[in-house]
Amino acid sequence: MRYRRGVDAVLMVDDDVELCALVTEYLHGHGYDVTAIHDGAAGLRAALSDEHELVVLDVMLPVLDGFEVLRQLRQRSNVPVIMLTARAEETDRVNGFSEGADDYLVKPFAAAELLGRVRAVLRRSSQSPAAPATVTHAGDITLDARSRAAFRDGVSLDLTPTEFAILEMLVRAAGRVVSRDELAAILYQREATPFERALDVHVSHLRRKIDAGGGTMIRTVRGIGYVYAAAH
Repeated sequence: MRYRRGVDAVLMVDDDVELCALVTEYLHGHGYDVTAIHDGAAGLRAALSDEHELVVLDVMLPVLDGFEVLRQLRQRSNVPVIMLTARAEETDRVNGFSEGADDYLVKPFAAAELLGRVRAVLRRSSQSPAAPATVTHAGDITLDARSRAAFRDGVSLDLTPTEFAILEMLVRAAGRVVSRDELAAILYQREATPFERALDVHVSHLRRKIDAGGGTMIRTVRGIGYVYAAAH
């Protein structure tokens, strides 16, 4: 059980002490409790403590770089992660998503944009108290909206928050093509951009997890998006 302190707890792992101070003050003013860590090893320990709702993770870190921190974290935790880095190359963004990042923000950035990303990731990674607690069945797939968990034939699929959000959208639209623009708008609250290959990475990981039991349940409609076809 994650430890709650009345407000959403954000862990920021970045060796830029001044930036951490500025972000901490800004997010605190918008109701977030921020803890700043300045090296990768300590950041990994803190991220695994299960005391934070979200991690803002820099790539260029001492001791362990951000990609390695994320790689190790994803082996043991599905806590949402926003990668924060000065490296703007598409390959770096795709690598971050490949390792399980939920979003990616390039420095320099506006504080308001980071706040928007934090809010968006938290919205899709936690169940809103006002949302109905329902269980959805699609073939042999079961989605539990309360726990944000997915199962195939009763076996947990161990999805990240973003993977669950994608699968939930596709299942609820079963038989209809969901465009990449639609997915990007719902996941990131923005239009699809040229580097939205991140969606393909997330869908690839999702396919690998759900298709392990046989069949191809998420089909690509070239140039448009994806469609879910329940296995029977």
